Amino acid sequence: MKFPNKKIILFIFIIVFSAVNFGSGINFTQAEDDASDIKDDMNKLQNKIEKEEKELQQNQSELNVTQKQISSTTDQLNQTKEEISRKEKEIENLENRITLNKKVMMAYAQEMYSEDAEIFWALGLSDVKFNEYFENFDQMLNVKEKFLAVAEEIRKDKDKTAIVKEELAEKKEEHEDLLVIKQAEKKEIVSDIVETQATIEELQKKLAELQSDLLKVTGTSYSAKNIQEAVEYASGKTGVPKGVLYGFLKMETNLGANTGQCTYKKVVEVALARYKSLLKKNKKWQSSIDLLNKREDLFYDIVKDLGYNKDKKVSCSPSGYIGQGGAMGVSQFMSDVWKGYESQITSNTGHKKPDPWNITDGVMAMAIKLRKAGATSDSSSTIKKASINYLGTFNNNYYSGIVYWAKNYKNLFK
Repeated sequence: MKFPNKKIILFIFIIVFSAVNFGSGINFTQAEDDASDIKDDMNKLQNKIEKEEKELQQNQSELNVTQKQISSTTDQLNQTKEEISRKEKEIENLENRITLNKKVMMAYAQEMYSEDAEIFWALGLSDVKFNEYFENFDQMLNVKEKFLAVAEEIRKDKDKTAIVKEELAEKKEEHEDLLVIKQAEKKEIVSDIVETQATIEELQKKLAELQSDLLKVTGTSYSAKNIQEAVEYASGKTGVPKGVLYGFLKMETNLGANTGQCTYKKVVEVALARYKSLLKKNKKWQSSIDLLNKREDLFYDIVKDLGYNKDKKVSCSPSGYIGQGGAMGVSQFMSDVWKGYESQITSNTGHKKPDPWNITDGVMAMAIKLRKAGATSDSSSTIKKASINYLGTFNNNYYSGIVYWAKNYKNLFK
């Protein structure tokens, strides 16, 4: 058998090797270009989000000012209504006094008429002294003049009160007009806020999708094997100290050991019974019932989208205070809060469908929320502020536990 010429073999080898490497070079360059384009698009989106967030802050500031103006105008309007009511009562009392004086004057007039008749009868038919009768007559005239003076004074007071009432009525109308204007302004600002929030949410979704695409191109999607890896990763991404994360994880779910023992159906049953009982005393609890229903719908959407059974366990309704229950996973987020963080979680983990019960997504969600609360150090004051933000209220045992484990988290793994 005759072998090919060595030069020919070498030539073929060089061609094949070059082709392979050239092809690889094209693929590598293409991936770099794709990643660069995605990053550019992400930067543009991020700039848009920042712009929209600034506009949102401005709108919220305007809303706060307008709300204060509405409250102030409402208070002034109520005060004016009360003043008008008082003036109406004063006018009514003055009118009653005038009526009473008229009756008294009529009685005196009748008496005077009777006395006059007696005087002239006496002058003609008796020898009673003339001066005694006219002295009595003068006294009656003095009384009459005094009543007339009092009546005139009351009438003047009534006129003044009526004028004040008219002025107050004008002021009331001004307040009512201003209130209508401010309420219209508030409605417009709220509409702008809702629109801006929707825009931000849409931009964040697009940003999350781009982040997911970038992670696919660069192959950097991340999933932790255990809670320590999840904390390391989340801390590195957000700047929240590991100790702080461990402290919150310990106090929230004992490092994921207790994420909930109830079905959402049970949560709704217990919470609804409480709220309905409270609703009989105060209508404000209706908003809590509305929120409960909203969270229930979102929860079932989440578990359906992730392929979980609808009886996936969540935190039970608390027994020590009035609350809903229904918190999910290690971060113990309510369903509406989780939905608000999904795009940010995706941006950091690369998971297109963030999962509250996934250790990586759950710890990342907690870290993002804590970073927003300013928990980028393990000082006691920082942790206190973050604990209030995370829990929704201050609880000394909760706060003290976080502070302790933030300092001693290494003892958790001995």
